[in-house]
Amino acid sequence: MAPGDKPDPWRDAFLAQMPDADFRVWSDDPAKDETGDPADIQYAIVWKPKPGVLKGLPNLKAIFSMGAGVDHLWNDPELPGGVPLVRLVDRCLTQGMSEYVLYWTIHHHRKMGVYAGWTAEHKWKRLRQADAEQRRVGILGLGELGSDAAKKLVPLHYQVAGWARTNKDIPGVECFHGPDQLIPFLNRTDILVCLLPLTPDTQGIINKDTLAALPKGACLINCARGGHVVDDDLIAAIASGHIEAATLDVFHTEPLPEDHPFWSHPKVNVTPHMASLTVPHSSTEWYVANIRRMEAGEPPLNTVDRGTRY
Repeated sequence: MAPGDKPDPWRDAFLAQMPDADFRVWSDDPAKDETGDPADIQYAIVWKPKPGVLKGLPNLKAIFSMGAGVDHLWNDPELPGGVPLVRLVDRCLTQGMSEYVLYWTIHHHRKMGVYAGWTAEHKWKRLRQADAEQRRVGILGLGELGSDAAKKLVPLHYQVAGWARTNKDIPGVECFHGPDQLIPFLNRTDILVCLLPLTPDTQGIINKDTLAALPKGACLINCARGGHVVDDDLIAAIASGHIEAATLDVFHTEPLPEDHPFWSHPKVNVTPHMASLTVPHSSTEWYVANIRRMEAGEPPLNTVDRGTRY
């Protein structure tokens, strides 16, 4: 396992749920590396693994991502072929993302950014309250995270729609799919939430053309990957008044450089890639369940399609 600089919570969670596991921590620091004989390693749980490391594990049965996204794996040109790649589907990760989406959807719906500005200026002013039933929220990406967020928005009485590569069926959600339905989906969306996987097809999908397809005054929430957004196009769309505001949790470079214009932009909310973080005890439940499946001769759940990259 490569859990970064804090392995103890992971070790504790694993050994509590799988006491017979031989749990080893990989590290760049030889003094901390517990890998031992590479031939002993059967399952790797990683986040942004060093290129070439996984290739050196000859008996690997599966590679598990420590986050919901798997785009970090493609940065390894020597990623072993023939080994299942497994996405993390975790109740805490899913719940955390839906909390973030609901919080910022309500923020933009109720124009809390405007009120924050007035508060800073000591101004007692009010806007006419908007009707949630007239607010159209669109979820770009209807995988595990996007579908859950969409379902949780429905009881709040928003008009909820979603777009995905293939057709979906979610009660209470108007579902669009495929390239031909992207623009119609954007045309009806007042608050756009991006929860797409980052692939060559979705890189830069939020650009001047797609932003222009949104209604005037629309807002953007991006909690997927920074690579989905063309930063200059978003800044220009806000400056023109076409886009009212944006909330961004992910960026091309992280941490976001101190001199990036997003930091000081009055209509951009920046959060430090915290929309949903991996929780050791709950995500370990998923890893252990999948490992036990494989040890019983069954295929792992939620494997990644190497063709579509998600």
